[in-house]
Amino acid sequence: MTKIIVIIGPTAVGKTELSLKLAQKFNGEIISGDSMQVYRHLNIGTAKIMPNEQAGIIHHLIDIKNVDERYSAADFVTDASIAIETIVAKGKIPIIVGGTGFYIQALLNGLTLGGDGNYNPVLRKELQQLQQDKGLDALVQRLNQIDPLAIEKIDLTNAVRVIRAIEVKTQTGNSITQQTNQTTDLDAFIIGLNTNRTLLYERINQRVDLMMKQGLIDEAKWLLDNGGFELPASKGIGYREFNHYEFNHDATVLNLISNQIKQDSRHYAKRQLTWFRNKTAVNQWYDLVQQPEELTAIFNDVSQWLKNN
Repeated sequence: MTKIIVIIGPTAVGKTELSLKLAQKFNGEIISGDSMQVYRHLNIGTAKIMPNEQAGIIHHLIDIKNVDERYSAADFVTDASIAIETIVAKGKIPIIVGGTGFYIQALLNGLTLGGDGNYNPVLRKELQQLQQDKGLDALVQRLNQIDPLAIEKIDLTNAVRVIRAIEVKTQTGNSITQQTNQTTDLDAFIIGLNTNRTLLYERINQRVDLMMKQGLIDEAKWLLDNGGFELPASKGIGYREFNHYEFNHDATVLNLISNQIKQDSRHYAKRQLTWFRNKTAVNQWYDLVQQPEELTAIFNDVSQWLKNN
């Protein structure tokens, strides 16, 4: 079995910082498990760790796609598996860190994702136009007509996921929820990070304020100038909220956008926690925000796991 460490949890809870400490302690390399950090140029809105912050630790699956390229859970499983093999071949420990629960589940459970490789640009454009003309409810209604099973399983507030579910059913005849588990040779120690919800939401709000000061507006403008808000990369929180902004430095509108990013981020954090609690076999949950001394417990738990397995 191939040993890997996995760090999961909601946004703004300290996953990146912990990953660096674990990599230094246990001779590891880090694999990003974040669906947005794969995109080049999108640094601030994705809370991407920059080279000067990486403490000499090699990071994988960051800056590997252009903003006009699609990236799926199936792509992640393939790329992460290659990265794991590369890291293990060096005698090091792979450390996967990220908040995209579906990616983590797909890798750990060996999911075969129904139709994930099928893509029809004509159908995609049609569905995006339907969303633009009639809204998300129209997409959900269409999905319900062809795949009621998916209605019960996927996040219906996520337009990208709803569109993908329609595509999979239309292209393959199979529901996106029809996944089969394959055997994997991964032995994962899964660390869950969480903290008090009120405190977490405060941290999220503070992070968004900092992003706005660091240049998130300019980053969103760059995205607009390099393909617009129909690009795959533009659907992420922190970018999609700028969709109708005219980039005219209107302080009132910018305040509204900032508040919307905060709200979307808080809602996403709540969904992340729900997913990880229901879908991920976490070995232990820790709160490094309120109890930083738990880092010692994490080190001890990982050490014990490495010795006993």
